[in-house]
Amino acid sequence: MMKSRSFWLSLVLLGVFPLVTRGWMDSAGSRRLFSDAGRLQQEESGRFEVTRRKVLYGEDGLHASCEKKYCGRGSKCVVNKDTKQPECRCVEDCKSSYMPVCGSDGKFYENHCQLHRASCLQRKKIYIIHSKDCFFKGDTCTMANYSRLKSILLDLQARRRSPPSSLAADRAAQKRFLVEELFKHLDVNSDRRLSSSELAQLMEQEDLDDDLLDCTLEDLLRFDDYNNDGRLTLQELYTAFRSFPVFCYMQDFGEDDSLYITKVTTIHMGNYTCHAYGYEELYQTHILQVNVPPVIRVYPETQAQEPGVSASLKCHAEGIPNPRITWLKNGVDIMPKLSKQLTLLANGSELHISSVRYEDTGAYTCIAKNEVGVDEDISSLFIEDSARKTRLSVGNMFYVFSDDGITVLQPNECEIRRHIRPEERIFTSYEEICPRVEGEGTQSCLWASAVNVRDKYIYVTQPKQHRVMIIDIQTQKAIQSLDVDPLPTKLHYDKSHDQVWVLSWGDMRKSSPTLQVIPEASAGEYQHVIRTPFEGVDDFFIPPTNLIINHVRFGFIFNKSKSAVHKIDLETVTHVKTISFRNYSCVPQAMAYTHLGGYFLVQCRRSRLRAASPQLLIDSVTDAVIGTNSDVSGTPHVSPDGRYLVSADEDSGRIKVQAVTVQGEIKLIYDLQTNIHVSDLTFQPSFTEGNQYYIYATSHLQTDVLFVELSTGKMNVLKNLKDPITSKDWPWSSHNRIMKDSGLFGQYLITPAKDSLFVINGKQNTLRCEVSGIRRGNTVVWVGEV
Repeated sequence: MMKSRSFWLSLVLLGVFPLVTRGWMDSAGSRRLFSDAGRLQQEESGRFEVTRRKVLYGEDGLHASCEKKYCGRGSKCVVNKDTKQPECRCVEDCKSSYMPVCGSDGKFYENHCQLHRASCLQRKKIYIIHSKDCFFKGDTCTMANYSRLKSILLDLQARRRSPPSSLAADRAAQKRFLVEELFKHLDVNSDRRLSSSELAQLMEQEDLDDDLLDCTLEDLLRFDDYNNDGRLTLQELYTAFRSFPVFCYMQDFGEDDSLYITKVTTIHMGNYTCHAYGYEELYQTHILQVNVPPVIRVYPETQAQEPGVSASLKCHAEGIPNPRITWLKNGVDIMPKLSKQLTLLANGSELHISSVRYEDTGAYTCIAKNEVGVDEDISSLFIEDSARKTRLSVGNMFYVFSDDGITVLQPNECEIRRHIRPEERIFTSYEEICPRVEGEGTQSCLWASAVNVRDKYIYVTQPKQHRVMIIDIQTQKAIQSLDVDPLPTKLHYDKSHDQVWVLSWGDMRKSSPTLQVIPEASAGEYQHVIRTPFEGVDDFFIPPTNLIINHVRFGFIFNKSKSAVHKIDLETVTHVKTISFRNYSCVPQAMAYTHLGGYFLVQCRRSRLRAASPQLLIDSVTDAVIGTNSDVSGTPHVSPDGRYLVSADEDSGRIKVQAVTVQGEIKLIYDLQTNIHVSDLTFQPSFTEGNQYYIYATSHLQTDVLFVELSTGKMNVLKNLKDPITSKDWPWSSHNRIMKDSGLFGQYLITPAKDSLFVINGKQNTLRCEVSGIRRGNTVVWVGEV
């Protein structure tokens, strides 16, 4: 199925990069395409090749001179023309990618490269910290302020030079004239590219700081640099001013009945159909494909190993089309074919060194590249004799909340690193972690839901105590408890706004449910709770972020027995609109989201009188229900990259797997009939194939765990992992047996039985170990690198 957005207007799509459109046949029989976008893509392709050569060879083009010269982040090796010796120099510029970080100098940087470059230029160590004040400083330019900024800029330009009287009757021509004059004014060096330094220079010269509503001229690059090359062309400036004011990336119809889409993202891919007024048989369909430059993560960022052991460096890349991965060592191409030690696995996403030597020390650069862009990051490896004597990390652990307190489990060795007992005390209040209940012989805990907040804190609900407890990961201690409404049962961490959302039932009949928010969650100490204005909340859904989509603005709440979902603004905690499902007789039970095509999938509650209803599809661009997801029913799950939809029908045991194409089309890949009545399901990245996943699924009633290779549909089971916790002993959700993965680069998964835990090795699809004596350990959090 493909999304089709129909408009009774002629449709013209802006030819802005990165965007691929399929045009129509002209009278000569050739496709009409947007030539500007094509030329821009060719220019970009050439630019990336040049950048790559600089990384490889340095400025003199002779890579051998820099082969053994290691330069830290923010600098690169070049050969001094006078001395002919290699030396490290600070990089001159950074790619314009907006992935904000905070520096230890208290400043806000748009990405890692900017931070490391500043560290190099200032000759002092600047490292990344998590400071809410720093991030708030960098996020003051909202879309509303940015729209007003553009109005102010045009007003200022009109004062400098007003449009000629001949354009008085043509508002579009007046705006175009002002934009052209503004571009000339900003283009100080007349190279027809506006750079960050030119924009900053003009801000200072004309003293505009007090006039622009917390935005700067450099925000033009942040919002409207469509090809992310760190420069603005006149065409990009036209696009920036053509469609404002723009809020939430909405589309607009122009005066010529054309559809303009500003700030194109992956949610816009799909079919667009325009119809002629009065002639329904006359229509034209455009297929919009959105290409995305690569975004990567490496793991680990730094590691130390002793000589003779093996080492792995991993690189995960996402983009459209799928990126190709290559590796450099200290700026030089790695040639695995020439070394028995080196092996590239999973399409190059893992570099494995079988027996490390001292000369393997260095900076290993992962480069991901596709037709529209390139990204890179460094994983550093140090070979030293005392590597094993380093301090034990508190990261890369499962935190398991059970009747007997909190167990910190290291999965590789199946070793319990810390056990926080029920009688231990909370740091700020000195209350017991799990207060003793009169009449009960043993002191035990009761937990419902937990979330990881930036690998700094764990927030966990204690429903019978009507509170949320905060665990400090670094010290592995409970530092605070927050009183919330009675029976808190579900938590969700909204990373985009650093908020923890708390759903409380009120009582076991769920008669007075409420939704609360804990702001500035990563601050950790002296937290408070805000009550939301939403009433009768049965459940809520906030879309997850990923490498490509790192900010989410809206969420949804369900009301009891109502055939609708309510869209809410996560930033202002207000109601936006109601989306009705009355025409489909659907009361929502669960939701999922894929950013590819911008689909929300809604599972409807099963009626006693009829079989399961098909899932509904909501278009996130228009917030319209566009129909059902074919005949697919059950609980929807979406892979982390948004490419796979897995729907599990708990009653029938049927699992349907669909793929989302780069044209926004949903296609059924295969339909699996199993005897597993799924309780929970998670995705495990493949270790043999890049951009692929396994799914691991547990059962409500059975002892077997199912795993499926998504690319092939090949199924297998891990048998006899003991009986799950009964639904009676786990009233907080339908997931009475969870399956928890260990993140993007982890290889272990964990699932509880009634009185023990099972650790699964996802790399080998085998059982790793059983940890006994842990009862009702159905609340689990993974903590990565700390």
